[in-house]
Amino acid sequence: MPDKLSKDELLALASEVLAIEARAVDALRDRLNDDFVAACDLCLSTPGRVVVSGMGKSGHVSNKIAATLASTGTPAFFMHPAEASHGDLGMITQQDLLLAISYSGETAEVVTILPVVKRMGAKLLSITGNPNSTMALAADVHLDISVAEEACPLNLAPTASTTATLAMGDALAVALLKSRGFTAEDFARSHPSGSLGKRLLLRVEDVMHDGDRIPAVQFGVSLRDGLMEMTEKGLGMTAVVRDDMTLAGIFTDGDLRRTLDSGADIHTTKISDVMHSNCKTTSADVLAAEALHILEENKITSLLVTDKDNKLIGALNIHDLFREGLM
Repeated sequence: MPDKLSKDELLALASEVLAIEARAVDALRDRLNDDFVAACDLCLSTPGRVVVSGMGKSGHVSNKIAATLASTGTPAFFMHPAEASHGDLGMITQQDLLLAISYSGETAEVVTILPVVKRMGAKLLSITGNPNSTMALAADVHLDISVAEEACPLNLAPTASTTATLAMGDALAVALLKSRGFTAEDFARSHPSGSLGKRLLLRVEDVMHDGDRIPAVQFGVSLRDGLMEMTEKGLGMTAVVRDDMTLAGIFTDGDLRRTLDSGADIHTTKISDVMHSNCKTTSADVLAAEALHILEENKITSLLVTDKDNKLIGALNIHDLFREGLM
């Protein structure tokens, strides 16, 4: 059994791995030429999807590249090359582009499907570490990701080469993203369950309390009636409105504590005498994330929603935004 590596040896080995992989990625910059531009043009001119395929470690990298392309505006999916020969080639049409990945460029499972893909009229983009390989020569466009050495001490396990492939895939995806004018809103639409998606898609109207769920009382009612409305609706406040539902002000839990401390009688005091008339409001079409910013900036927990005529149409509090995952 080999001797256990010391702390210094472990750190030195890890440092060397990172250095080798960093050099491998950095070397790719010198190979960014007309081939990369042609690869971008090929992807942009493809009317169908980019079908990414690779075997083994290259397959895992291919999966990630396909996912990155798909989430950044280039329709793409992964196809396992071994399964392709047993029926999955039906996933590809002549409108698609096959992005084939193999460091050697000679992976049998991938090479086997190339004639079929070419025969159906689909284009081929290959990423390999051997510009003279079968895959490179068969491709319409080839990208060279060869590395000087693997980070594996045996120079066998794909390490630096897979990192270089992944980096080239990211470079391609980002270049396509920019070329397509892909925006943060576009990204959010393909990530509706993610935090970014919610921040960019969720609007106040999607989370606010409306209709009978809005805590609201008329301008002239007593403080007692206001407290009853606050208790029933459970938002820690009530809006105060005029007869036409125009917003007059807000009365909150904090206002209640201050009012009771002053010795006010809840039966004889009118809520209009103790409300805040300069309350913060928002509109229904504002992003929920912007509403959260208003709450945090003003150190308040509730917000009323009004229309362009200052009529009350909704209410929300910080707990509503918390439940939506915005905090």
